[in-house]
Amino acid sequence: MKNILVLCTGNSCRSQIAEGYLRYFSEGKANIYSAGIETHGVNPRAIATMQEDGIDISAHTSNNVDEYANVPFDYVITVCDNAKENCPYFPTEAVKLHHNFPDPAKAQGTEEEIMAEFRKVRGMIKDYCKTFTEKYLS
Repeated sequence: MKNILVLCTGNSCRSQIAEGYLRYFSEGKANIYSAGIETHGVNPRAIATMQEDGIDISAHTSNNVDEYANVPFDYVITVCDNAKENCPYFPTEAVKLHHNFPDPAKAQGTEEEIMAEFRKVRGMIKDYCKTFTEKYLS
């Protein structure tokens, strides 16, 4: 079984959303982990926007990448430039992939405008995760 790590800065939004979709699309064919180079807690709006799409990430935790130092990852996906630039060395043969998604937690405006940004980013991450699983886990 493949081990996949999704890495972001704070493991609160983008990596949590990606973890949720990778779990969904991989249908149990991989062990999915997410972590941050820091931990900021799981963003309530990330939980809410995923719930809108029928995926429950409310039990997810915000983890530090150091917690997974001994996991032999097959893939490490960075979902923001900061994580890519600060990604620690993993003593594995992991394939490293990168896609810089906008940070919905930085959205400003009314609650509806902020949630619209979360939905937009959620859609981008969903498409990426679906394509990833089709390409690497089929």
